[in-house]
Amino acid sequence: MNPVADVSRTDTVLYLDGVSVSFDGFKALNSLSFYVDTGELRAIIGPNGAGKTTMMDVVTGKTRPDEGQVFFRGDIDLTRIDEANIANLGIGRKFQKPTVFESQSVFDNLELALAGNRGVLASLLFHLNGEQRDRIDAVLETIMLIAQRDMIAGNLSHGQKQWLEIGMLLMQEPELLLVDEPAAGMTDAETEQTAILLQNIAGERSVVVVEHDMEFVRALDCRVTVLHEGTVLAEGSLASVQKDERVVEVYLGR
Repeated sequence: MNPVADVSRTDTVLYLDGVSVSFDGFKALNSLSFYVDTGELRAIIGPNGAGKTTMMDVVTGKTRPDEGQVFFRGDIDLTRIDEANIANLGIGRKFQKPTVFESQSVFDNLELALAGNRGVLASLLFHLNGEQRDRIDAVLETIMLIAQRDMIAGNLSHGQKQWLEIGMLLMQEPELLLVDEPAAGMTDAETEQTAILLQNIAGERSVVVVEHDMEFVRALDCRVTVLHEGTVLAEGSLASVQKDERVVEVYLGR
Protein backbone atom coordinates (compact mmCIF):
# COMPACT_ATOMS: atom_id res chain seq x y z
CA MET A 1 0.00 0.00 0.00
CA ASN A 2 1.13 3.57 -0.60
CA PRO A 3 -0.60 5.94 1.86
CA VAL A 4 0.85 9.03 0.12
CA ALA A 5 -0.39 8.17 -3.37
CA ASP A 6 -3.28 10.66 -3.29
CA VAL A 7 -1.81 13.24 -0.91
CA SER A 8 -0.08 16.50 -1.73
CA ARG A 9 3.00 16.84 0.45
CA THR A 10 2.30 20.58 0.82
CA ASP A 11 -0.63 19.68 3.09
CA THR A 12 1.52 17.64 5.49
CA VAL A 13 4.02 18.30 8.27
CA LEU A 14 5.93 15.07 7.52
CA TYR A 15 5.95 13.25 4.20
CA LEU A 16 7.92 10.10 3.39
CA ASP A 17 7.67 8.53 -0.06
CA GLY A 18 9.55 5.45 -1.23
CA VAL A 19 12.17 5.64 1.52
CA SER A 20 14.62 2.72 1.62
CA VAL A 21 17.58 2.13 3.94
CA SER A 22 19.91 -0.89 3.88
CA PHE A 23 22.50 -1.97 6.44
CA ASP A 24 24.94 -4.65 5.22
CA GLY A 25 22.34 -6.06 2.86
CA PHE A 26 19.49 -5.92 5.36
CA LYS A 27 16.68 -3.61 4.24
CA ALA A 28 15.64 -1.73 7.37
CA LEU A 29 13.23 0.42 5.35
CA ASN A 30 11.72 -0.89 2.14
CA SER A 31 10.06 1.83 0.06
CA LEU A 32 8.38 3.26 3.17
CA SER A 33 5.65 5.79 2.43
CA PHE A 34 3.43 7.60 4.92
CA TYR A 35 2.55 11.13 6.01
CA VAL A 36 1.54 13.01 9.14
CA ASP A 37 -0.88 15.94 9.08
CA THR A 38 -0.19 19.23 10.82
CA GLY A 39 -1.31 18.99 14.45
CA GLU A 40 -1.90 15.25 14.24
CA LEU A 41 -1.19 12.64 16.92
CA ARG A 42 -0.02 9.41 15.25
CA ALA A 43 1.02 6.07 16.74
CA ILE A 44 3.55 3.82 14.97
CA ILE A 45 3.49 0.14 15.95
CA GLY A 46 5.04 -3.05 14.64
CA PRO A 47 7.28 -5.96 15.61
CA ASN A 48 10.96 -5.59 16.46
CA GLY A 49 12.93 -4.96 13.30
CA ALA A 50 9.96 -3.39 11.52
CA GLY A 51 11.88 -0.17 10.87
CA LYS A 52 10.39 2.13 13.51
CA THR A 53 13.70 3.38 14.91
CA THR A 54 15.28 3.66 11.46
CA MET A 55 12.33 5.76 10.34
CA MET A 56 12.96 8.21 13.21
CA ASP A 57 16.69 8.18 12.45
CA VAL A 58 15.93 9.18 8.85
CA VAL A 59 13.55 11.98 9.85
CA THR A 60 16.06 13.45 12.33
CA GLY A 61 19.03 13.18 9.95
CA LYS A 62 20.92 10.50 11.87
CA THR A 63 20.59 8.09 8.93
CA ARG A 64 20.57 9.00 5.25
CA PRO A 65 18.14 7.02 3.06
CA ASP A 66 19.44 5.12 0.06
CA GLU A 67 16.47 6.42 -1.90
CA GLY A 68 13.15 8.17 -1.42
CA GLN A 69 11.80 11.54 -0.36
CA VAL A 70 11.53 12.97 3.16
CA PHE A 71 9.89 16.38 3.45
CA PHE A 72 9.05 18.57 6.44
CA ARG A 73 6.38 21.28 6.24
CA GLY A 74 5.78 20.47 2.60
CA ASP A 75 8.93 21.73 0.93
CA ILE A 76 11.91 21.25 3.28
CA ASP A 77 13.97 18.29 2.02
CA LEU A 78 15.29 16.62 5.20
CA THR A 79 17.65 14.37 3.23
CA ARG A 80 19.80 17.43 2.49
CA ILE A 81 20.05 18.75 6.06
CA ASP A 82 22.24 17.60 8.97
CA GLU A 83 21.00 16.55 12.43
CA ALA A 84 21.65 19.85 14.20
CA ASN A 85 19.89 21.93 11.58
CA ILE A 86 16.94 19.53 11.47
CA ALA A 87 16.53 20.00 15.24
CA ASN A 88 16.68 23.78 14.78
CA LEU A 89 13.97 23.54 12.12
CA GLY A 90 11.51 22.36 14.76
CA ILE A 91 11.79 18.57 14.93
CA GLY A 92 12.28 17.21 18.45
CA ARG A 93 13.03 13.61 19.39
CA LYS A 94 12.58 11.90 22.72
CA PHE A 95 14.38 8.60 23.18
CA GLN A 96 13.03 5.76 25.32
CA LYS A 97 15.40 6.37 28.26
CA PRO A 98 14.87 9.81 29.80
CA THR A 99 17.93 12.06 29.80
CA VAL A 100 17.48 14.93 32.23
CA PHE A 101 19.97 16.87 34.36
CA GLU A 102 19.51 14.78 37.50
CA SER A 103 21.32 17.15 39.89
CA GLN A 104 19.30 20.20 38.78
CA SER A 105 15.78 21.18 39.74
CA VAL A 106 12.82 20.58 37.44
CA PHE A 107 12.60 24.33 36.80
CA ASP A 108 16.34 24.55 36.04
CA ASN A 109 16.07 21.67 33.57
CA LEU A 110 13.47 23.62 31.61
CA GLU A 111 15.55 26.80 31.83
CA LEU A 112 18.60 24.94 30.52
CA ALA A 113 16.52 23.59 27.64
CA LEU A 114 15.46 27.14 26.81
CA ALA A 115 19.08 28.26 26.83
CA GLY A 116 20.24 25.16 25.01
CA ASN A 117 20.93 26.81 21.68
CA ARG A 118 23.51 29.13 23.21
CA GLY A 119 27.20 28.57 23.82
CA VAL A 120 28.53 27.54 27.24
CA LEU A 121 29.45 31.05 28.36
CA ALA A 122 26.21 32.55 27.07
CA SER A 123 24.23 29.85 28.90
CA LEU A 124 26.05 30.60 32.17
CA LEU A 125 25.27 34.31 31.81
CA PHE A 126 21.69 33.71 30.67
CA HIS A 127 18.93 35.34 32.71
CA LEU A 128 15.23 34.67 32.31
CA ASN A 129 12.86 37.49 31.50
CA GLY A 130 9.21 37.54 32.58
CA GLU A 131 7.92 36.11 29.32
CA GLN A 132 10.36 33.20 29.52
CA ARG A 133 9.36 32.46 33.11
CA ASP A 134 5.74 32.42 32.01
CA ARG A 135 6.65 29.94 29.28
CA ILE A 136 8.35 27.65 31.78
CA ASP A 137 5.32 27.85 34.09
CA ALA A 138 3.02 26.99 31.17
CA VAL A 139 5.16 23.97 30.27
CA LEU A 140 5.26 22.87 33.92
CA GLU A 141 1.48 22.87 33.91
CA THR A 142 1.34 20.98 30.61
CA ILE A 143 3.69 18.24 31.86
CA MET A 144 1.91 18.04 35.25
CA LEU A 145 4.96 19.00 37.31
CA ILE A 146 3.91 22.36 38.81
CA ALA A 147 4.14 20.92 42.33
CA GLN A 148 7.60 19.49 41.58
CA ARG A 149 9.10 22.65 40.04
CA ASP A 150 11.78 22.99 42.78
CA MET A 151 12.39 19.24 43.20
CA ILE A 152 15.76 17.82 42.13
CA ALA A 153 15.11 15.97 38.89
CA GLY A 154 16.94 12.87 40.10
CA ASN A 155 14.25 12.44 42.77
CA LEU A 156 11.39 12.27 40.27
CA SER A 157 9.70 8.98 39.45
CA HIS A 158 10.54 7.33 36.12
CA GLY A 159 7.30 8.60 34.59
CA GLN A 160 7.87 12.14 35.85
CA LYS A 161 11.35 12.15 34.31
CA GLN A 162 9.74 11.19 31.00
CA TRP A 163 7.35 14.12 31.35
CA LEU A 164 10.20 16.47 32.22
CA GLU A 165 12.13 15.45 29.13
CA ILE A 166 9.04 16.05 27.00
CA GLY A 167 8.82 19.46 28.67
CA MET A 168 12.45 20.19 27.79
CA LEU A 169 11.64 19.48 24.17
CA LEU A 170 8.56 21.69 24.35
CA MET A 171 10.77 24.58 25.50
CA GLN A 172 12.37 24.41 22.04
CA GLU A 173 8.89 24.91 20.49
CA PRO A 174 9.06 21.98 18.03
CA GLU A 175 6.49 21.65 15.28
CA LEU A 176 7.01 17.88 15.17
CA LEU A 177 7.76 15.70 18.16
CA LEU A 178 8.97 12.09 17.77
CA VAL A 179 8.48 10.10 20.99
CA ASP A 180 9.94 6.61 21.45
CA GLU A 181 8.06 4.22 23.77
CA PRO A 182 7.13 6.82 26.41
CA ALA A 183 5.05 4.35 28.44
CA ALA A 184 7.87 1.82 28.97
CA GLY A 185 8.47 1.21 32.68
CA MET A 186 5.61 3.43 33.85
CA THR A 187 2.96 2.64 36.41
CA ASP A 188 -0.61 2.27 35.15
CA ALA A 189 -1.48 5.72 36.49
CA GLU A 190 1.55 7.33 34.83
CA THR A 191 0.74 5.58 31.56
CA GLU A 192 -2.78 6.97 31.62
CA GLN A 193 -1.52 10.48 32.39
CA THR A 194 1.09 10.25 29.63
CA ALA A 195 -1.59 9.48 27.05
CA ILE A 196 -3.50 12.56 28.19
CA LEU A 197 -0.30 14.64 28.07
CA LEU A 198 0.46 13.65 24.47
CA GLN A 199 -3.15 14.28 23.42
CA ASN A 200 -2.92 17.76 24.94
CA ILE A 201 0.38 18.49 23.20
CA ALA A 202 -0.97 17.48 19.79
CA GLY A 203 -2.95 20.09 17.94
CA GLU A 204 -0.50 22.90 18.58
CA ARG A 205 2.15 20.60 17.15
CA SER A 206 2.34 17.19 15.49
CA VAL A 207 3.29 14.18 17.63
CA VAL A 208 4.46 10.77 16.39
CA VAL A 209 4.59 8.07 19.08
CA VAL A 210 6.41 4.76 18.58
CA GLU A 211 4.98 2.26 21.06
CA HIS A 212 4.55 -1.46 21.86
CA ASP A 213 1.96 -1.15 24.63
CA MET A 214 -1.41 -1.68 22.92
CA GLU A 215 -3.39 -0.39 25.90
CA PHE A 216 -1.40 2.82 25.77
CA VAL A 217 -2.00 3.11 22.01
CA ARG A 218 -5.71 2.57 22.67
CA ALA A 219 -5.63 5.40 25.22
CA LEU A 220 -4.02 7.72 22.65
CA ASP A 221 -7.14 7.25 20.50
CA CYS A 222 -5.44 8.27 17.27
CA ARG A 223 -4.58 7.02 13.79
CA VAL A 224 -2.22 4.04 13.86
CA THR A 225 0.41 3.05 11.29
CA VAL A 226 1.64 -0.56 11.41
CA LEU A 227 5.14 -1.18 10.05
CA HIS A 228 6.47 -4.58 9.01
CA GLU A 229 9.76 -5.32 7.27
CA GLY A 230 10.37 -1.64 6.65
CA THR A 231 7.10 -0.76 4.98
CA VAL A 232 3.50 0.14 5.90
CA LEU A 233 1.43 -3.00 6.49
CA ALA A 234 -1.79 -1.31 7.60
CA GLU A 235 -3.12 2.05 8.68
CA GLY A 236 -6.25 3.31 10.41
CA SER A 237 -7.82 3.23 13.87
CA LEU A 238 -6.40 0.74 16.37
CA ALA A 239 -9.65 -1.22 16.19
CA SER A 240 -9.40 -1.53 12.41
CA VAL A 241 -5.74 -2.58 12.29
CA GLN A 242 -6.31 -5.11 15.07
CA LYS A 243 -8.86 -6.82 12.81
CA ASP A 244 -6.46 -6.92 9.85
CA GLU A 245 -5.41 -10.56 9.34
CA ARG A 246 -1.94 -9.55 8.20
CA VAL A 247 -1.36 -7.50 11.35
CA VAL A 248 -2.60 -10.35 13.55
CA GLU A 249 -0.30 -12.78 11.78
CA VAL A 250 2.94 -10.78 11.90
CA TYR A 251 2.54 -8.77 15.10
CA LEU A 252 -0.42 -9.18 17.42
CA GLY A 253 -0.55 -12.97 17.37
CA ARG A 254 -3.61 -15.19 17.35
